[in-house]
Order: sequence, then structure tokens, then C-alpha cells
Amino acid sequence: MPTHLQIITLDRVTYEDDVDLVVLPGIDGQLGVLPRHAPTVTALQAGEVVARKSGEEALIAVTGGFVQVSPESVVVLADAAEHAEEIDIERAQAARDRAQQRVEERPPMTDVDVARAESALARSLIRLKVAEKNGQRPGTGTPPAVGTG
Repeated sequence: MPTHLQIITLDRVTYEDDVDLVVLPGIDGQLGVLPRHAPTVTALQAGEVVARKSGEEALIAVTGGFVQVSPESVVVLADAAEHAEEIDIERAQAARDRAQQRVEERPPMTDVDVARAESALARSLIRLKVAEKNGQRPGTGTPPAVGTG
């Protein structure tokens, strides 16, 4: 008996399917959810959601939000979410570089500016991690073709 997974942002349903396992970036660490899981509500941090179905994995980068788990379903309300295939690595690398530069310029920045820069850096690093785990190459939004390096 699978569990129904929905990943929802303000502008779209990013993912919806019946899955065998969901791994979430909980605020206190990774949270693995199998069908018939005990009811839970918790905050999410920026990280990757892994949805496993019939041995295949879908990777989705999320930048925080909340998850509600019931025995039959998992509903993720994410600040932002992207399938690994949707991530443009060059754009994510540029965002990482800009955020890193802001973090390193701490003295002239307010605490709020530092927090924003650190949050942007964390989001870009998660996007890069998810895209690279999916085998994407820089400058593309798609995984490499079968048989290429």
C-alpha cells in the first residue's frame, strides 16, 4: 500500500504521485516516511525531497516549508520546489557565487542582510546538490543523454 505524496508551492503542484518512501529535510534532520506513518506535522529546512516508487527515485529541491504526514498521505507545503531536471546549474552556480560574496562582506551588512545572504547561499547549494545528484551538466536543465559522459 503506497502513500500519496503532494508537494505544493504557492504557484503549482510540483509533485503528486503514490510512492513507497519519502525522505524529507526536516528541521531536526532527515525524516523518512513509509506508508501508514504516524501523524506528524513539522517544519522543513532547505534540502532535497526523495520520492521512491518501484525502485525509481525523484529528487525535488525545496527551500523550506512544512509537511503534514498522515497514515495515507504526505503533504508538503514548500516555500519553493523544483524537480532536479528543472534546475539550471549555471544559474544556480551564479546565485551561489553572489550569495557567497554577500556572506563574505559581513562588516558593512546588517544582521538581516547576513541572514538573507546565508539563506540564499543555502538555497543555491541545495539546488546544485540536487541537480548534480541527478547527473546534470552545467548550462543545461536536463540530465546527460544515455551513453554520454
